[in-house]
Amino acid sequence: MQRRSFLKRAGLGAVASGAAISAPAFAQDMPSVSWRLASGFPKALDLRIDTGERFCKYVSEATAGKFNIRHFLEGEVVAAPDVMDAVSTKKVECGHVSSRAYYAKNPVFCFDAAVPFGLNARQMNAWMSEGEGLRLTRELFKPEKIINFPLGNTGAQMGGWFAKEIKRPGDLKDLKMQVGGLAGMVLERMGVAPQQPAPGGLAEAFEKNGLQAVAGAGAYDDEKLGLNKVAKYYYAPGWWAGGEQLSLYVNEEAWNALPKHYQALLEAAAQAAHAAATARYDARNPAALAQLAANGAQIRAFPRSIMDVAFETTQQVYKDLGAKDPRFQAMHDSYMGFRDSEMPWFRLTESAYGQYLGVALSGRI
Repeated sequence: MQRRSFLKRAGLGAVASGAAISAPAFAQDMPSVSWRLASGFPKALDLRIDTGERFCKYVSEATAGKFNIRHFLEGEVVAAPDVMDAVSTKKVECGHVSSRAYYAKNPVFCFDAAVPFGLNARQMNAWMSEGEGLRLTRELFKPEKIINFPLGNTGAQMGGWFAKEIKRPGDLKDLKMQVGGLAGMVLERMGVAPQQPAPGGLAEAFEKNGLQAVAGAGAYDDEKLGLNKVAKYYYAPGWWAGGEQLSLYVNEEAWNALPKHYQALLEAAAQAAHAAATARYDARNPAALAQLAANGAQIRAFPRSIMDVAFETTQQVYKDLGAKDPRFQAMHDSYMGFRDSEMPWFRLTESAYGQYLGVALSGRI
């Protein structure tokens, strides 16, 4: 059966909580359930869109179509900034979005996605499933009547596209850059003039409105968005997104109305789609970066002096936000405490391994 093929392919004998998806649960009559999922991503970001579609497909396959979730692109039901409210009010039963989109509502939501000098994709997975991440973010979303699940992670991102080279911190002074959220707050303190998305589009903003830079994501997404067409200097690393987690928002009332085996299945399907998303980004970003370079992008690394200023400025931003909001401070302490406990291991093993291979293979690839 299709549902068996999905479970076998995904290796979903049990969900994260440890509750088995038992044969008797699937043997019983399954009720027909129809949901709607509102995506917070434009069509061009096809890997993010595909993650949501895979999740819906897995749920449908495993129930022989009894549990159907219809996927809507950004703007078809609600715009990206309204996904949280739409799920909260049950305008839709679920949504797929990056919680960074709700920085203006409360900066603490960013910890559910990515924050400057934060966790990479694997560390984020560990904090969410083995640390306090899922518990703390569930508490954060509870007043919104939302239950959250990880649903995709882009992995490490690039730092953005610039019309000129950035060689020293002074080069950021008064630089007009399209960037928002916590990254925008940090960069503003470093001298950048953050800009909101221009109604006429990026090309017009660069040509007529004096825009000089735009925050990017990964090479694959940036190529799909055509960011290489507006600026040629492509900087790394994206210190404000060591790995951006995407999230599934589920309306609490809709969740509670599901049979327990449907809840277990939904969680398992989200886990399967979540893992696939990171793998697909890891597989496609290298080729996309090579293609961008072949088309004229000038790949650069942020100078150490800029990274140091960014790191110190970030610490001050966190201190200020924590002083204003105990919830931010509590989330920060758990998240960054987990990061700090992880770093000695990663530095000794993966970082050292990657650095050595980078040098050893530099003349061969």
